[in-house]
Amino acid sequence: MNTSETTALSKVPAITLGFWIIKILATTFGETAGDTVSMSWLGETTATAGQSGINGYLVGTAIFASLLLVLVAAQIRARNFHPWLYWSTIIASTTAGTTMADFATRSIGIGYPGGSALLFSMVLASLWLWYRAMGSINVADIHAPRAEAFYWVTITLSQTLGTALGDWLADGPLGYLGAATVFGSALAALALLYWRTAFSRVALFWASFILTRPLGATVGDFLDKPVGSGGLELSRPIASALLIVAIVLLVALVPQPKSAGA
Repeated sequence: MNTSETTALSKVPAITLGFWIIKILATTFGETAGDTVSMSWLGETTATAGQSGINGYLVGTAIFASLLLVLVAAQIRARNFHPWLYWSTIIASTTAGTTMADFATRSIGIGYPGGSALLFSMVLASLWLWYRAMGSINVADIHAPRAEAFYWVTITLSQTLGTALGDWLADGPLGYLGAATVFGSALAALALLYWRTAFSRVALFWASFILTRPLGATVGDFLDKPVGSGGLELSRPIASALLIVAIVLLVALVPQPKSAGA
């Protein structure tokens, strides 16, 4: 397949500053929206949690994972890059990641360290299987349905891992803003590596992609968690609504070039 054919078939966006801004907002929305469903609507953080026999994290995961599967199928079937479809799928993956991480770390009982270790190993396994099957894990080389399937599996696992990492660090003495500062600083360091070194662009992308999730998760928690816990205690539905409006505006106004291919 020549370069022009790969470019024509590419269905993912180019990795630009606009991409990262929308991605961080999407991960923040994923945290507030996921918590809205599992915690506020399904009662996982209320005094009656579990009394109905329904696990809010599991039900929330079923809801968002079902939506994610539909969107991934649509993304794979699409013949061209569609920004609205792509970002809708990203949002579905990050909301599903929120509820899946909470289920793994809280309901299963393996805690943040165990959940993070389990999810990190799953991300590495997904990347390894992808590389073995396709010979590349470069996101600029997504031009076949099989590669797309690996892409979305890895992205969803990385979103889930990022949620667990964010919750783990924020649950300690640093709190939400302190944890957000740590993850933001780590992303700044990766940006310096990108601009000042010849370090693997593929490795930098995946490291950055994973770290944007805990940054968004800690910012989202800061917005909606109680004041006594270090948050602003904003309404989760209202915070989610404001974030989705910002995402929609950015997708509509910021140029969305598709990847030029490998």
